[in-house]
Amino acid sequence: MSEQKKLSAGVIRNNLAMADGRTIRYYDSQGQSRTAQDQRPKEEQPGIGELRLDPLLNEWVVMAAHRQGRIFLPPKELCPLCPTKGELLTEVPDTNYEVVVFDNRSPSLRKPEGDWAAPDMVGPETDAGTAAGKCEVICFTDNHGGSFKDLTPQRVRVLLEAWIDRVRELSQEPYIHHIAPFENRGEEVGVTLSHPHGQIYAYSYLPSRVQKMLAVARKYMDETGKVLFDDVLARELKDQVRIVAKNAHWVAFVPYAARYPFEIHVAPLNPVADLAELTPEQADAFPEISLEVMRRLDGVFGIDMAYIATWHQAPVREGRDLLRLHWQITSVRRAPGKLKYLAGSESAMGAFIMDLKPEQSAGQLRDVEL
Repeated sequence: MSEQKKLSAGVIRNNLAMADGRTIRYYDSQGQSRTAQDQRPKEEQPGIGELRLDPLLNEWVVMAAHRQGRIFLPPKELCPLCPTKGELLTEVPDTNYEVVVFDNRSPSLRKPEGDWAAPDMVGPETDAGTAAGKCEVICFTDNHGGSFKDLTPQRVRVLLEAWIDRVRELSQEPYIHHIAPFENRGEEVGVTLSHPHGQIYAYSYLPSRVQKMLAVARKYMDETGKVLFDDVLARELKDQVRIVAKNAHWVAFVPYAARYPFEIHVAPLNPVADLAELTPEQADAFPEISLEVMRRLDGVFGIDMAYIATWHQAPVREGRDLLRLHWQITSVRRAPGKLKYLAGSESAMGAFIMDLKPEQSAGQLRDVEL
């Protein structure tokens, strides 16, 4: 039996159990009935990993050795993210789908048992902790050969509704402190499955980048009484030169101090803390600008650009008045046949050096004919 829930924008979510006890969630906009059962034999799920503290940086590192044997770049006819057809029994039991979300088969983070709390971060003697959290896979389309930019506006709206729903639901878990939906595209950034999909990582701690952004935003608020991201966005709107696209509710821009050859931030003009706070009007306006941005990115060199697209948002339980929702797309492609490798300064020191001014890359993106 499926568990059904009505969401916004006419989207219906159907939850079904998979053979090994995981949950698959279908997000549909055409009133589809979802009853297909997972016919695969039951398998034991992997155990939970460890959290270990790097005391020199006071940062958590997840040890997930069970992921070493996961599937790597299978051919289309063996893709586990395509719908089930014929003898190929995949992660998606039905023969078609719009958007689906299911628990990762090889998760880096898993739901902990009992009353869980992260160990105190105190130094080299900190005990290993349980790698608590949640990892989900989100498939954008059942079309194996497509990409985000090939989705219809209506499908992007369904996808956005799925992201919103997952943020709302995962935020209710007491052990979850931060949620980051993201998409990797291209082997250059380590993609292991070529089917159009993303992931949702729900952390039991604040990742180091979020900690730093929160500390900087809090200091700025203490000194000025204003939200840092709001002032950053105001500057971009005033300068105009780095704006890539804009509509009534969203703006896309290359940041003033971009770290990558092509880096685009997409933010709502009226700020919100996370995806769950988007208004219906903001959500309805997102497909238009998201598709334009992705088509401009691929149009710069006329090739599919490898990228990482990540939703940055406020943590679940703190800093919600300090951090703002924005979608960050970064590409390591600096020219046809040339990648921006993170060499000594970037990888070892975290000190980025850009060979291309943000104003130049913004101009290249704007010049693309759609």
